[in-house]
Formats: sequence, structure tokens, C-alpha cells
Amino acid sequence: MNVLIIEDNQDIAASIYDYLEALGYTVDAAGDGVTGLHLALTNDYDVVVLDLGLPVIDGMDLCRRLRQDARRLVPVIMLTARDSLENKLEGFKSGADDYLIKPFALKELAARVKVLSERISRAPASQLQIGDLSLNVETHEVSRSGKHINLNPTLFRLLTFLMQNPYRVINREELEYAVWQDCPPDSDALRTHLSNLRQVIDKPFGHPLIHTVRGFGYKLTDKNAED
Repeated sequence: MNVLIIEDNQDIAASIYDYLEALGYTVDAAGDGVTGLHLALTNDYDVVVLDLGLPVIDGMDLCRRLRQDARRLVPVIMLTARDSLENKLEGFKSGADDYLIKPFALKELAARVKVLSERISRAPASQLQIGDLSLNVETHEVSRSGKHINLNPTLFRLLTFLMQNPYRVINREELEYAVWQDCPPDSDALRTHLSNLRQVIDKPFGHPLIHTVRGFGYKLTDKNAED
């Protein structure tokens, strides 16, 4: 696996570099946004570990350029000491796939890197696959166990975000932003839409994929989970 670390704190960067390299990964590192963006655009990486507070080009701007200007789909994990919900949502809006708050355990970072790399390797970017559930972002086709499923636009956006972030717990605010951006409806709307989604995605099948993690949020997984 090829990983790019873009982090201006030399101690943090060195710790991540050494840990991932010890796992057998091929690792490149950059200490500023300009160098990091250049490496990300000229090389193929499985995952980019991106610090938010970078000199010259910060992490938000770098991620936006990577996604919007260069159309690169490499998974990005954002590292930051900013732990407010607004900062997290801004990170996801810029194109980040995951968000890790400093200080963090290197073991957890490595686990997230592995999950993101495996998600991309399982299917092309336009085709998402979790267990027997598949979704095509471009054609809007959804099926489970070979059975076609019709979804309205809201349910499709909701399912797409869940499938783009499998196996991790997603809180209500993050899901609302993914579906409605800055204009979410009343507080019960998300719960209603999730219930409707479960009716067509889970109920007709023997094994539920959408799980409630009480007190924290929701996750989509093909592994056994406790509701």
C-alpha cells in the first residue's frame, strides 16, 4: 500500500511514517501544502493522511483542489486538533473521507488507513459495494442480492453517504449535513428517512446492514452489529 503523509509537525510525521513503514507500507511525506499537493497529483496513492493546519496551502484548500480541480478520488484522512462539529463538517465538505482528532493512537490511524484503502480496492469509485448491497453513484442503480431497489433522491443521498463511510459510526449532524447541507428539516426527519431506508434495504432481507449505535449515531456494516 502506498501512503502519503502531509504534516508540518516533524515529530508527528516521523511517528506516522515509522509506524506505517513498519507495517510494510510504502510511505512518502511532505511538510507543507504545496509539496503535498504536488506529490498527490503526480503519484498514485492508496490513502493520503492530511494535516489541517499546513503552511502555504492549508489542508482544507488542498483537499478541495485535489477533489474539485484535479478530480482525484484518493481517500483522505484529515488530522487536526480542531474538534468542533463545524470543523468536522467543513472537512467532509472539502472532500475528506475520514477525520481524526489529535492526539490520536497510531494503531487507530493505521486501522482507518487500512479500511479506506480496502474500500477503494473493492470496487471502482462509481460502484459502491458492501456485502450484497451495491450502489452505482453515476447511474443511481441500487440492488441487494441481485434485487433492484428504487430510492427517492433523499434516500439515495443518505445511502450513498453511508456506503462511502462503511464500518464507522456517523452521528446525526453529519448525516443531516450529507443529505441536506446547511438546511436540514425538523429533528425527526432523519429518523423517518432512516426508517424508510431500512424498510427497503434491510426488511426484505435476512441480515440488516444499517445499525443504530445508541447514544452515538449510525453505521452501515455487513458484519454482525448490535442495535
